[in-house]
Amino acid sequence: MPQLDTRAKLAILADAAKYDASCASSGTAKRDSRGGKGVGSTEGMGICHAYAPDGRCISLLKILLTNSCIFDCAYCINRKSSNVRRARFTAQEVVELTLAFYKRNYIEGLFLSSGIIRSSNYTMEQLVEVARSLREDHDFRGYIHLKTIPDADPELVRQAGLHADRVSINVELPTERGLVDLAPEKSVPQIEGAMRDMKSSIVDARDARKRFKSAPRFAPAGQSTQMIVGADAASDADIVGRASQLYDRFSLRRVYYSAFSPIPDASAVLPLKRPPLMREHRLYQSDWLMRFYGFAPKEVQSAADPAGMLPLDIDPKLAWALKFRESFPVDVNRAPREMLLRIPGLGTKAVARILTSRRWRNLRLDDVARLTVSIAKVRPFIVTADWRPTLLTDRNDLRALIAPKRQQYELFAA
Repeated sequence: MPQLDTRAKLAILADAAKYDASCASSGTAKRDSRGGKGVGSTEGMGICHAYAPDGRCISLLKILLTNSCIFDCAYCINRKSSNVRRARFTAQEVVELTLAFYKRNYIEGLFLSSGIIRSSNYTMEQLVEVARSLREDHDFRGYIHLKTIPDADPELVRQAGLHADRVSINVELPTERGLVDLAPEKSVPQIEGAMRDMKSSIVDARDARKRFKSAPRFAPAGQSTQMIVGADAASDADIVGRASQLYDRFSLRRVYYSAFSPIPDASAVLPLKRPPLMREHRLYQSDWLMRFYGFAPKEVQSAADPAGMLPLDIDPKLAWALKFRESFPVDVNRAPREMLLRIPGLGTKAVARILTSRRWRNLRLDDVARLTVSIAKVRPFIVTADWRPTLLTDRNDLRALIAPKRQQYELFAA
């Protein structure tokens, strides 16, 4: 087999890394290279493969150390039995790539994961060596996210936390049954044990920083995880419940959801087509409801249909409101914040402005309209100084009236 050059390796291993969605960097420690020392900075907006609200592209070098793997997880394109072209970077090559790309202003940090080669400990040693070299040998102060391996030696995982801003351990699938069927070499107790150890290390490091300024930072952006959606029979209700458990038990910064993508030469146990991308979007919305809107997991699950699936045509908050109409209408001039957050069409910023504005005047329907994208969606669920929905909230066809209208776009529109 001919030796691959760095460009060819980069093409293979950057493409192989696209299936991992957990690459944001919110909450990390602030570092910069002012004063002529060090390389890089974590200042500014978060780092991920996305576009900021102002249209700015935020990027990082997102690659695998190698796409070779001794595991044979059915859903993974890099599994042992997969017929894909293999490549591998050395730790030094990843360090050189990161620095070269950063100095050319191509990236704002590094997201590094890997297939398992030789053993979990050997692979984890290579990942840690990349982060160590960047931090200690080159004084790199940009963002680093390392994907850790659950059954690696705890000391290696601890070293990853000392050098990286964020670490992540993927739970892979929402249910234990799904993991047994599709990834028999992995186990829930093993994954959760690693996440528990990481949580303890993060908490201990924060306590030490409060007492001793010289104490080292440990994964200042916390830990995250990812679940694959649609590869097994787990319903949306199952996924919401599992995500809630992970947040509560391991203090995760984020749970990411990645829609299963069919792969070449796939196992017969996998579905033939990918789930709708809208399903992934609805799960992120449900995640937001639990984290920022005060919804309990059971409330989000109650918005699902009898099969446990969230509706695709409307968002989970609207689905909940339509199911529990006895909670509405809500008087925007008197209701507490927790009830205002449950009104479909009102976000956290709009609710904050309502709470501020109503201290000085009674709000009218036009006032609320200026705070939301669609007053038609909000109107059936609120009472204002000049508006009361009367029978509108109880109409049988309310869903059809306020659900987003499907729109056919023109391919060659000017």
